[in-house]
Amino acid sequence: MTAGSSDFLRVDLNGQVVLVTAAGRGLGRACALACAHAGADIALGLKDKKSGEALVAQIRRSGRRALALQMDVTDMGQIASAVAEANQHFGRIDVLVNNAGIAPENLAENVVEADFDATLAVNLKGTFFTAQAVGRLMIERRAGCIINMSSQAGSTALKGEPIYCMTKAGINHLTRCLAHEWGPHNIRVNAVAPTFIRTDGTAPALSDPAILKQVVAKIPLGRVGEPMEVAGAVVFLASPAASLINGAILLVDGGWTAG
Repeated sequence: MTAGSSDFLRVDLNGQVVLVTAAGRGLGRACALACAHAGADIALGLKDKKSGEALVAQIRRSGRRALALQMDVTDMGQIASAVAEANQHFGRIDVLVNNAGIAPENLAENVVEADFDATLAVNLKGTFFTAQAVGRLMIERRAGCIINMSSQAGSTALKGEPIYCMTKAGINHLTRCLAHEWGPHNIRVNAVAPTFIRTDGTAPALSDPAILKQVVAKIPLGRVGEPMEVAGAVVFLASPAASLINGAILLVDGGWTAG
């Protein structure tokens, strides 16, 4: 018996509406562009709404709709208003890419309270309350997909990053908890956990040949990643092809944590 085309699940986002937080650069920008390329309309959550004008224009030129939103995830009011605006503008939010995160670097004995509080405010509190705001809408519709941006740091220790590692481990377990709680509402919740990726944020460290050598030595594939390689995992998890994947932490780490 030959399988018909209807038997195969698609890896595309045709007709979907995707909200990406911290969408202005790095992984967020790559995720926004990749989701648009896969057929989605994009709501861009931005700490500074004006910074998204060029990205909005680029997505619109590709034939998709795009909307820039003022959305600092440390501000509960901005989370609520941005989610409401996106929902009103597009009529729904099908996918949330919960991407916002920061990583002040310091040895554990030197961590200061301000950096501790700021990291938890963005990485944990911001991730949770953004998921909550979008999740409430998805529960009403009984459909949706949430993808949290974790890190290999949630599964392995990185020297000088104790607070970042802690928050990413927290995101991993939050992902499982939300998947368990919201699965009965037909909402899938997963996470993507990258290794070191070439972005503006990692450029200072990776431009140091000694640091780059140390990093690459721990990656069996022998190189750091590119933003679109993470975005590809996001598109897959958001697509119909991943319709039975819920509560997963998808490592995109070149094998770092396999050893």
